[in-house]
Amino acid sequence: MFPASVAEFFTANQELLWLTTLFADLAGTVVLYRLFGKAGLQVAIATAIILANLQGPKLTIIFGLQTSLGVIFYSSIFFATDVLSENYGKAEANKAVRMGFAVSVIVLLMLSLALLYLPSSKPETAAYSASIHNAFATIVNFTPRFIFGSLLAYYVSQSFDVWAFHKIKQITGERWLWLRNNLSTMGSQVIDTLIYSLVAWWGIVDLRTALALGAAKYVFKLGIAMIDTVFIYWAKRAYGQRHPAETTSA
Repeated sequence: MFPASVAEFFTANQELLWLTTLFADLAGTVVLYRLFGKAGLQVAIATAIILANLQGPKLTIIFGLQTSLGVIFYSSIFFATDVLSENYGKAEANKAVRMGFAVSVIVLLMLSLALLYLPSSKPETAAYSASIHNAFATIVNFTPRFIFGSLLAYYVSQSFDVWAFHKIKQITGERWLWLRNNLSTMGSQVIDTLIYSLVAWWGIVDLRTALALGAAKYVFKLGIAMIDTVFIYWAKRAYGQRHPAETTSA
């Protein structure tokens, strides 16, 4: 897809590739919002869920720490719900959380059903079909623990994020958007990381290893939460341009 020179550059600069992917993902969410309003944020959440499920198994080393590519896309869901919370209120944000949960269930179910289909046995496509089937199985062969842990972590942490965001907003009013964005996301990501690490990993590895895996992920989630502050102000400005009469200072 990319020219060889671009591929070689990012292959040699993985941290820059990670930052480029993160900025592109957050910017894409804001662009969807500018173009389609509230519906754009709902689409961004559904897209991030699908990408997080598909790219979650891909592990890489960034800044010396092992991480999953799914962290970027999963973390952007918290960003999108914070934008919804800020501009449309708690009820709309909670509705988006429920929609995201439904999308997660549907995606996991449909991907799992797809694995039950046998690859083509036609001589002219058998080898190609088998290789694609095996690659697909590697990516989406979810265990029950993964499915339960993923869904539970998503619903609990997202619900907490919306609650915490509005609790902080009750205290700060329209001021300090950066504070409620960061505190709500950082707190909810602790819950998300703990639930997923304990449900999905504890028992497969020992408790210390499960928590260590979660801690490495949380470092990246903290970084993303701080970076997305710039984008939430961009989204706030976009809302002001769409609804100038309702614009308030942040």
